Amino acid sequence: MKSASYLPEAEAIPEYAWSIFPSGESLLIIEVAGTDRIVQNQLARNFAACVAAAQLACVIDITPAMTTVGIHYAPSRVPLSHPAEAPYDALVKVVTGLLERATAAQPKSARIVEIPVCYGGEHGPDLENVARSCGLSSDEVIALHSESLLDVMLLGFAPGHPYIGMFDERLSPPRRATPRVAVAPGSVGLANRQSVIYPMTMPGGWNLIGRTPSLMFDASRDTPCLVNAGDRIRFVPITPKQFQACQSTDRHARAAR
Repeated sequence: MKSASYLPEAEAIPEYAWSIFPSGESLLIIEVAGTDRIVQNQLARNFAACVAAAQLACVIDITPAMTTVGIHYAPSRVPLSHPAEAPYDALVKVVTGLLERATAAQPKSARIVEIPVCYGGEHGPDLENVARSCGLSSDEVIALHSESLLDVMLLGFAPGHPYIGMFDERLSPPRRATPRVAVAPGSVGLANRQSVIYPMTMPGGWNLIGRTPSLMFDASRDTPCLVNAGDRIRFVPITPKQFQACQSTDRHARAAR
């Protein structure tokens, strides 16, 4: 394992260990070890950005997750130092060099995305239960959920499905004991100091505290996913009337394409 001290923010962070290993014949995994999930996630996202900036011709896709980065590559495109060298070994050398040099780099400023949310009622049927379980009022839950900038820690489970965190420790209800079979697109879930936003109708066990009219995933857009790992989210409370107006505007915009 290698020691890494890449700087995800302006201030230095504790050193964390990382390792590289294969997954199949064309996927390389970088795994960040450590005890602080937030720092591990920052490192994973920054390592992904570092590899992406290198624009390696053999790399097909880069997927940052919570504490890992997946690098999909074409073995035939990996430059070898000698004919007997395996593509995986050659790519590991390149990636290791990139990560070691990353200790002196600073990441670009994160993009800030505002997500309007209509909290409670039909759009957030679990809000009151969440408030009770957290020992808060519904208004306090909404205030805590919308008062800070949060990181998009990763996209996963479905296209355009962000995991967002980490919230105030008071917002740490467990997931529902019984998942829902179908959750409406745009629904904002909360559990264990994290939120997700459902990009489409799908099953889910998160506590639903609100819903956004924003379309999280649209394959017809130049950039299908509304947010990406490394972005920062600010939730903005809106009224049911504003929710309807935003939804109507978005439907007209899609129909005009």
